[in-house]
Amino acid sequence: MTDLSAFPIASRWPAAHPDRIQLYSLPTPNGVKVSIMLEEVGLPYEPHLIDIGKNETWTPEFLSLNPNGKIPAIIDPDGPDGKPFGLFESGAILVYLAEKTGKLLPADPAARYETLQWVFFQMAAVGPMFGQLGFFHKFAGREYEDKRPLERYRAESQRLLGVLETRLEGRDWLMGDEYTIADVATLGWVRNLVGFYEAADLVDFKSLKNVPAWLERGLARPAVQRGLNIPARP
Repeated sequence: MTDLSAFPIASRWPAAHPDRIQLYSLPTPNGVKVSIMLEEVGLPYEPHLIDIGKNETWTPEFLSLNPNGKIPAIIDPDGPDGKPFGLFESGAILVYLAEKTGKLLPADPAARYETLQWVFFQMAAVGPMFGQLGFFHKFAGREYEDKRPLERYRAESQRLLGVLETRLEGRDWLMGDEYTIADVATLGWVRNLVGFYEAADLVDFKSLKNVPAWLERGLARPAVQRGLNIPARP
């Protein structure tokens, strides 16, 4: 039986199946990237709900695995050299799982780096900007009298959507005919922007053609539908 006792997080969220990948997450845009990925590649895993509303990401046990205090994080009991391996940051986890399985990341070096480029585009631009727009449009930031931050993030989010719109011209997926981790990384954020953040009108989403069609294709994938609700909320 796999021993995960070296990981303090496993004492707070015990593994019923320690031989499976342990996922510590919540169904947010960053969280669902990894659950979708795990569903897509078919690796067995065990999800643990980390309640950010209860500040569980700031507990010593969670911080011992992810010092950044954000979801998601994983422990792979069959990591490099067959040893248990912990990893945080969603983009790094996507790359790790893709390389572990040989799926959703092209083997061709040029295509591989191009795919990583779009994963990093999501991590460095789409995620942070869309998240800030959500704060100023839907959450506490909407009460701010100064609307300049909202306008800043609205304009930048529209620009980023324009980048995606241009990239997807004549393409089903960000890399063309092949669905990759670049799509896995980005789908949840666009979905949140127009759905949960209720910002579709704010960014004039209906004026786009390629991004809505890509989002619809992505959300139609069974693995995406399953992953969007893992770990299940109470």
